[in-house]
Amino acid sequence: MICADELGPVIPRTFPPAPAWSPDGHRIKAELDYSRGPEKTWVYGALRVRDGQQITMAASSRNSVFYQQFLQLVEDANPTGEIWIVTDNLSSHNSLSTRTWLEDHPRIRHAFIPVGACWLNLQEGWWRIFRKTALAGRSFANPDDITQATALTTRQLNARARPWIWGRPAPPTRQLRRRYVYIQ
Repeated sequence: MICADELGPVIPRTFPPAPAWSPDGHRIKAELDYSRGPEKTWVYGALRVRDGQQITMAASSRNSVFYQQFLQLVEDANPTGEIWIVTDNLSSHNSLSTRTWLEDHPRIRHAFIPVGACWLNLQEGWWRIFRKTALAGRSFANPDDITQATALTTRQLNARARPWIWGRPAPPTRQLRRRYVYIQ
C-alpha cells in the first residue's frame, strides 16, 4: 500500500521572508508569493507504508501527464506485486488519460479517500516532516534549487525511515509513586 499526494506550489523567491514580529509586538505579514508562471514547482510524493520509504518527484505543473510520470516512478520502485495507491480525488488522478494509462498498467490500483478527510492519507504526515526539513526558512532562487532540495531531503529521510502506523501509541500506564501500608 502506498499513500500519494502533491505538495505545492513551492515558489522560488530571491528575498528572505519577513521577520515574524515587529519591535512593538505586532505580527508582520509577508508578501503573498502567488504567481502564474513557469517558476512554480509541485512536489509529488508516495509513501510506502510498510517500510517508510518515500518516492518524490518535482514537476512544473499538477496535471495528468506529470501524475502518470509519477505513477511510472512508483511502479519502477515496486517491481513485484499489486500496488494500491491511496490518494485524494483530484481531477488528474481520475482523468480519462490517467484511467487509460492505468489500463496498460494493471498492477496499479487506486483507492480514493473521501472528500474532506485528508488526515486519512499518511502522506500528509510525511509532508509535515518534509516541509520542516527541506522548505522551512529557506529561499530558493529557481525551480532547480527546489528539485535539488527535494531529492536531498528525500534521501536523508529515507536513510532513517521506519514503518508508518496510523494513529497514536497508547499512553503509558501510570505508576504509583508510593504504596502506603496502614498498620492498626
